[in-house]
Amino acid sequence: MKFDSPIFDRIRVKPAQDRRLRAECPTCEWAGCSEKATHRAPKGRLREREYWRFCLNHVREYNHSYNYFAGMSEDAVSRYQKDAVTGHRPTWKMGLGKRPNGADTHAGYDSAQDPFGMFREFGGNWRPKSERTEPPGRTVRNAERKALSVMGLEPGATAADIKAKFKILVKRHHPDANGGDRACEDILREIIQAYNYLKSVGSR
Repeated sequence: MKFDSPIFDRIRVKPAQDRRLRAECPTCEWAGCSEKATHRAPKGRLREREYWRFCLNHVREYNHSYNYFAGMSEDAVSRYQKDAVTGHRPTWKMGLGKRPNGADTHAGYDSAQDPFGMFREFGGNWRPKSERTEPPGRTVRNAERKALSVMGLEPGATAADIKAKFKILVKRHHPDANGGDRACEDILREIIQAYNYLKSVGSR
């Protein structure tokens, strides 16, 4: 087989010479330009499916000065960018506050059961109206509960209780008060860490 034959070119990935007929390119739409329009450029906002046809030099010049938000105020641009996150569709948090029509998001769910905690997960402290009471107190995390346990306190302890208990425990477990016993150092270290953690989370 001859390697320069048209038959071989049909099966070659990249023919040595492209023998396919090409359509003529239109003329560049830039004023006063007669070059071939080999590139297209968007016409702008609200005309997303319309394009200009430019040559390479003029499409570069057009793209350099192109501004999709031209004519929009800064507030309008900020709103547009914020809405773009959700595809310009209205959204609201599940189970909280009001719907866009002003209705209570809890309406219609009073008799609903929530065995897997789905409503609570998405809506915070969701409860049917029959079970709703005053907002619950601060949630005590496991780490905080453990720190309180190290200090021998209950979850309802105030900052004053924690500070007073800390002073007592430091005096009791300080190595100097125990004849330099090294075992007390580990206990004291745990107490100090627990106290610092409780201070950092603002226990009250």
